[in-house]
Order: sequence, then structure tokens, then C-alpha cells
Amino acid sequence: MAHAQYPCDEGVVHGNKKSTPCADSAKPWILAATILGSSMAQINSSTVNVALPALQESLGANVVDIQWVVNAYTLFLAALILLGGSLGDHFGRNRIFMLGVALFAGAAVWCGLAPNVPQLIVARGVQGVGGALLVPGSLAIISASFPEGERGRAIGLWAAFSAMTSGAGPVLGGWLIDTLSWRWIFFVNIPFAIAVIAIAWWRVPESRDDKVEGGLDWWGASLATVGLGGITYGFLESSNRGFGNLSVVAAFVVGVLAVVAFIVVERRLKAPMVPMKLFTSKTFSGANLLTVLLYAALGGALFFLPLNLIQVQGYSATAAGAALLPFIALMSLLSSWSGGLIARFGAKLPLTVGPVIVAAGFLLFTLPGTSGSYWTTFFPAISVMGFGMAISVAPLTTAVMNAVATHYAGTASGINNAASRVAGLLAVAIFGVIMVIAFGSALRGQLEPLNLSEEVRSTILSNRADLASIRIPEEVADTAAVETAINEAFVYGFRVVMFISAALAALSALIAWGMIEGKVAEQDEAQSEAGQSSTGEAAAA
Repeated sequence: MAHAQYPCDEGVVHGNKKSTPCADSAKPWILAATILGSSMAQINSSTVNVALPALQESLGANVVDIQWVVNAYTLFLAALILLGGSLGDHFGRNRIFMLGVALFAGAAVWCGLAPNVPQLIVARGVQGVGGALLVPGSLAIISASFPEGERGRAIGLWAAFSAMTSGAGPVLGGWLIDTLSWRWIFFVNIPFAIAVIAIAWWRVPESRDDKVEGGLDWWGASLATVGLGGITYGFLESSNRGFGNLSVVAAFVVGVLAVVAFIVVERRLKAPMVPMKLFTSKTFSGANLLTVLLYAALGGALFFLPLNLIQVQGYSATAAGAALLPFIALMSLLSSWSGGLIARFGAKLPLTVGPVIVAAGFLLFTLPGTSGSYWTTFFPAISVMGFGMAISVAPLTTAVMNAVATHYAGTASGINNAASRVAGLLAVAIFGVIMVIAFGSALRGQLEPLNLSEEVRSTILSNRADLASIRIPEEVADTAAVETAINEAFVYGFRVVMFISAALAALSALIAWGMIEGKVAEQDEAQSEAGQSSTGEAAAA
């Protein structure tokens, strides 16, 4: 999407003052606001999964409840992120960015104060709306505020700090959970929000796209939200109510119809949120299909990893947060190197090899049992997975950007970003169903040889949706044997999830081989920007 005239050319209002916005003295403030804003969103996103076991115990939630805690946020973020970018183009990027920060932080306070699961889920949904305004705004402000010669370095700094905060987030969150409460992972957003809004109000120039065509695609955004919401509700609630339940069936029907209507509407609008003509490019379609498969594998697997580490392996929340540091470190250190692979080999080869390595990492996750040293159990799997993702993310971003005309670059990037979030949204919902079924089946077999009454056995199995946090009835004498059975059943379900993730990653490699174009001539600067920005985007996703 074309940007407005470069804003350094004329004075722009800052709060109630008028100045030349992009003088050298203003640029550090622009970076500070966008980096802090992105960091706030990424720390929140990366800490919530670590908090799920504590949240589950504190609020008496089952696995479906905690899936909603994650997916309520992701649903609105995925459905509205493209609209959020368009709102910035129409009404001012900095204005919408500040609105997103305020809404995100306000909802975070609500999350921290929520007395029960339903309120927490609603608050997380509101936070997702704030994220949809905040997330696209940070990069859009940088792109509008820095000339082409400086933009790559600015995006690189943004991406580097994004990667660092993504790595530090789970560790900080784990420490807050262990020392204070899971509620503090939400309260920690407040100082970030105050600083961002203050800097953005007084120091960041306003910019908008004066050449933007058409109005806002409210129909597209509404249908996307209803479609994704219906399908997500159907999968999540099927674990409790069964696929034959009337509300579950109705949710699926409404969701599918809304998705079909979304495609029809987007084809007919003059200025759609998702221009369907972009998908006539085989590479663009292939890259987004690859994104859906690869990020579904990643999102579904990483949802259950903290539950395994904390509830089964006995890690503290801090240790569980630190367990993923090798993944973040490899993504950060190797992003520039993987960007260079495109110049030598094109996008097809790394996008084939990278997901295969990711699949190998998922297979390594199937080896650990219910005990063992981190360095011989989960560290190898996390490292291999991180190495494979580091090879994949920069070529993936570049393939998306190079598959469309330059004036569609922003839209193409937004679509790919939304695709990764939709993938995570649906994966958490679908993998949850699979996990509960596999866990319940294994638990039945594990309980069979134990000396338990039929009533006790039925009580335990009826609570299988709680997974490893099942409360053992008081009348059970040998609680250690039952705990072992529950842990073994969870590991079995975890392995099933990891096998499926490995299959999805391998399938994404086949998609790359069959649909992504081979080596093409590319501009060095475009490669650099794609490689740098993809680090932050992948960490956020």
C-alpha cells in the first residue's frame, strides 16, 4: 500500500505542537515508541502460555478454558489486523497506534483483575482488538518516518529488540508467576503503555496515506471475525460437548458460511481487505499455504509444551520460560545469515530444507518421557526446531514480498502476518481436541491395572479435559500411582501432537518445493529488510 508523502517534508502536529517530525533528533523517539509498543505486545504474547498452568490451577480451568484464554486474543488479532493497518492509513498511523496501546493496556489490567475465566476470556478478546491496532502500526510508522536509505537499519533495530523481548518475556513472566502471581504478567504492561503513549504523543510525527483508495472494509473484517470465531468455537467446545451437539454444529455452519461470504465479498469490493487477485500468483499462494501449515505446527506444539514442562516434568514457571531461549537465540542470531541464503539459492531451497529441519525437531519432542535432564530431553528438540525456523522465516517473508507488485507490499505482508496468526488460532483449537482424545484413551489404559473402584476411575476419566491438572479423588490411597498414570497419559497425548506437527511441517516443505519459484534476481536492500523484519514477526507469531 502506498504511503503518504514523506512526512519530513513539512511540519506535522505533535500533540499540540508543530515541528519538523523527521529531523535526526526525532528518529530515536520514533524507534523508542515503536520498539516499546511492540515489546509490550510481544512480552504479553510470549508469557501467557507460561502462565497457563498457574492460571488453570488458580481459576479451576480446564484445557478448553485455557485454550479460549489464548484464542480469544488471537481471534480478534488475526481477524482485525489488516483492518487495523487500514485504519492507520486512513486516520493517522500514530493516532491509531496510540489507541491500540491504550486499549491493549486497559484490557491487560482487566485480565489481571479478572475474578473468573469468562471475564478473563472477554478481556483477552478486547486485548486482541487493541493488538490489531497496535501491531501493524509500529512497522507502518517506521516505514513512513524513515527514508529508504535508513529504513532497513531502523527495521533491523526494531527486529533485534523484538527478538530480545520475545526471549526475555517468558523468563520475566515465569519469575513474576513464581514470586508474585500470574496476574502480574498483565500488570507489567502498564509502565510500557504509559511510556509509549507519552513518547508517541509528544515526539512521533503523524502520517497517513492521502492516496488510499476506497473506504474501510468493515464487511470483510466482520465476516472474518464471525467465520474464524464460529470455527474456533466449534472445535474448542467439541471437547466438552461433542461434535454432535447442536451449538457446536451451528457454530461450524455459521463459521463456514461466513468464510465463504468473506471470499465472495472480497472478490467484489473495489478496495478489499484481502485482494483475492494476489492469490493468482502461485508463489504468493504457496508461501501463504506454507505459512498456515508451518505456523499451525509451531503454534499447536508450543501451546502444550509449557503444560508438559510445568505440570509433568516439574519445572518452575521461570525454568519453563527459559527453556525456549535457544529457539529465540537461534532465530535472532541467524536471521541475517538466512536472508543471505536467498541471494545464493533463491527462496525455494531454504523453504524446503528449513521446514524439514523443523519437522525433525518436532520428532525429537516425542522422545522425552516423564523425567530426565533438560539438556538431554528438550534442549535438542528446541534447538533443532529453532534452527529450522531460522532458515525459513526470512526466505518466507521475501517470497511473499517478491510475489506481488511493489504497491501491494504492505498488503501482502499483512496477509501473511494474518495467515500465521489464523494458523495458530485454529491449531490450538484442533490440537486441543486431538490432545483430549489421545490423553483420555491413554489414561483409560493406564488406570486399568490400578486397584481403583469403578466410581473413582469414572470420576478421573470424566475430568480428562483437565489433562495433567486432574484432581485425584481423596479416597484414592495410592495417589502416586495415579499421578504417574496421568503423567504418562499426558506424554502420550503430547507425542501424538508432536507427530502431527512434524507431518504439517513436512507437508509445508512439499508445498514449498511444488509452488515456490526458484532463484530470482532480488535487490539486496529488499532482502535485508525482509530478513530483519521477519525475525520480529516470527517471534511475535
